[in-house]
Amino acid sequence: MTIVESIILGIIEGITEFLPVSSTGHLILAADLLHISESSFVTSFEIIIQLGAILAVVFLYWKTLIQIENIKKLIVAFIPTGIIGLTVYKMIKQYLLGNEYVVVAALFVGGIVLIIFELFHKESAGVSEAPDGIRDVSYKQALGIGLFQSLAVVPGVSRSAATIIGGLLLGLKRKTTVEFSFLLAVPTMCAATGLDLLKNASHFSRSEADVLAVGFIVSFIVALLSIKFLLVYIQKHNFIPFGIYRILLALIFWLFLLN
Repeated sequence: MTIVESIILGIIEGITEFLPVSSTGHLILAADLLHISESSFVTSFEIIIQLGAILAVVFLYWKTLIQIENIKKLIVAFIPTGIIGLTVYKMIKQYLLGNEYVVVAALFVGGIVLIIFELFHKESAGVSEAPDGIRDVSYKQALGIGLFQSLAVVPGVSRSAATIIGGLLLGLKRKTTVEFSFLLAVPTMCAATGLDLLKNASHFSRSEADVLAVGFIVSFIVALLSIKFLLVYIQKHNFIPFGIYRILLALIFWLFLLN
């Protein structure tokens, strides 16, 4: 992988990490489109580079993240994904990450689910009185969102889409569930990155480390803009356009690249 390719993937990661379109899926498909040969490093890159985008959340929400009550809720929400990640990490990395067919299928099905959800989901009359901040999210709701997040171990599902849908189904306001999704990404991706670095960092060459560093920094900068965009977008719009985008992207890759 070259520096230019790393920059391209960093931009893609920064844009897509917090949108309900699957950043991992986009990285895998982009790598295929750029003809980047699949390797252990590339797979690690697709995991680790996401931490760059996640650090944008730390930068913007550090005051919220250091509150003890919020930390407890994020730990509770992280438990389901943590258990799954530790038990099936090798299988996920070996058979799912880098598999374009899995990504395309997940993007397509996820797009349909997102559209159907938005068409039929109606906020209850009491939603105006629902929690309007992370501190008001209950532990039960936090665990529920964590269970939805665990679905995203399948590349293409989208961690953001799973957690946002989960939060809305559990009665949270849209802004609250989106922000909780942002924050939950921090322990999730720190754990995923830490696990991968522990197992593979010693095998990275100097040039690979440089490539990874560039993608990491680019994804951080772009993610700052992506977060601000999403917070403005959800004030007046739903996620149906993202569902349509997922379906179209899946069809394009299926028709023109995988066949």
